Amino acid sequence: METFPTRLSVNVNKIATLRNARGGNSPCPVRAAQHIQAWGADGITVHPRPDARHITYDDVRKLRPVVHTEFNIEGYPSPDFVDLVLEVKPEQVTLVPDPPDVLTSNAGWDTLAESTLLQGVLGRFQAAGIRTSLFMETDEARIRAAADLGADRIELYTEAYAVAHRDGHSLAAQPYATAARLANQVGLGVNAGHDLNLDNLADFVRLVQPLQEVSIGHALISDALYVGLQNAVGQYKEALRPHS
Repeated sequence: METFPTRLSVNVNKIATLRNARGGNSPCPVRAAQHIQAWGADGITVHPRPDARHITYDDVRKLRPVVHTEFNIEGYPSPDFVDLVLEVKPEQVTLVPDPPDVLTSNAGWDTLAESTLLQGVLGRFQAAGIRTSLFMETDEARIRAAADLGADRIELYTEAYAVAHRDGHSLAAQPYATAARLANQVGLGVNAGHDLNLDNLADFVRLVQPLQEVSIGHALISDALYVGLQNAVGQYKEALRPHS
């Protein structure tokens, strides 16, 4: 399967959620990751949380040997998380400002207020050869601050885009397009994720450039219940195909 300028990283958290509902090891996130890569995904994403309600730290360790594309670990930079990332050494770590009790990520970093925390952690990861990304909204000052802190990339938090696109707003992607251009100008790569799906992904990728990667989990795994996991990966890859 082709690799397009915007790459697809599949978040396998929901595979682990289903496994944990019954116990045992079925479905297996490691086996799923192997298939997802074979079917054309450009990377695997996980977001382990302290309560281990889906992906566990042990899952992350087991995934490392089988992820031959690009491994992206997301999470809040608690001491345990930092130690895990430095042990596993993924290709990319995406720092997310979510406290332990949230259901899902719901805000980007305030890189101005959290500069001391972030600068130290970013430096440790970069010294280990791990690309760093910060989960961000579209605020110009905070994006500039992310560059000043030494981050390699930002991941644009796209829930507001998904809601506006669903409601028919024709300019839903405009703030993200502006943010991506600014990030590129200040030396940051751009990823995106959260609530991207087959209804809104192609429009986002067409308008928001440069865009190195999208990370998609819940929507893709949900679609797989209807069309199968292999077909779901293929359909999301097709949505990333550049428009002529």
